[in-house]
Amino acid sequence: MPRVSIAPDLTFSRLIYGMWRLADDQNTSPAHVEAKINACLDQGITTFDQADIYGGYTAEDVLGAALSANPSLRDKIEIVTKCDIVAPVGRYADAPVKYYDTSRDHILKSVDLSLQAMNIDHIDLLLIHRPDPLMDHNETGQALDDIVASGKVRAVGVSNFRPWDWNLLQSAMKTPLVTNQIEVSLSAIAPFTNGDIAFHQQHGQPIMAWSPLGGGALMTGQGQLAERLDDIAAEFGVDRAAVAVAFLLRHPANILPVLGTNTLSRIATISDALKVELDRPTWFALYESALGQEVP
Repeated sequence: MPRVSIAPDLTFSRLIYGMWRLADDQNTSPAHVEAKINACLDQGITTFDQADIYGGYTAEDVLGAALSANPSLRDKIEIVTKCDIVAPVGRYADAPVKYYDTSRDHILKSVDLSLQAMNIDHIDLLLIHRPDPLMDHNETGQALDDIVASGKVRAVGVSNFRPWDWNLLQSAMKTPLVTNQIEVSLSAIAPFTNGDIAFHQQHGQPIMAWSPLGGGALMTGQGQLAERLDDIAAEFGVDRAAVAVAFLLRHPANILPVLGTNTLSRIATISDALKVELDRPTWFALYESALGQEVP
């Protein structure tokens, strides 16, 4: 499994296991979660993506129970989590509306709650989950600097930020932001041309891609794109998912797809994407199908 440098002394596996559905599984026992982790580790997938809000603020607890049952797992993996979304469920059931909170107090509290929930002493990467229209970049930036200095977090980044959001926050920080997790896939191709990918590619910042299978739509869809995915999948002896992920891996911007499934057999095939080598014409054939027209 290729690895990507995220920060000094911190590398991630090129493919990342997403845990946003972890708490939705019928079986959330520590043993079953450990089986999922081991299925990833068997393929060289060592990086796991969480967020405080996943599972209505319960997914981190589900992971934490597995890490408590087998503490040796922690040294084998890197943990990503996120904060700033406050939704009226779980610990924030009394919130009057859903909102974003990038205040210093909320970030520091969120980090402590995530550490406690996952039964760990540090987070490898913390992301600000959504751009906050009320963000005081000086306050937020200082808070992120401080949690890195404290040792509770090894590196920080953002999610769903546009280049100007990134620049605003980074302008108030000493610590470099290291990644932006954005939606990009054959179902969400705008980042290839709207400047989002180009911005980070220019500065050598790896991109994390959420929903690389279009929320599952790429697996069940029909039409020209589906036919091309199937043709390429048959050529390499894999399924559509592997081809759709390979489409992202082919790009020179160092995109790290975040893939989530609760089915052990599906987890075991995540790395099939590495078997698919797309030449330029084949990549553009998929891109053309996603566009719905020939490139200009």
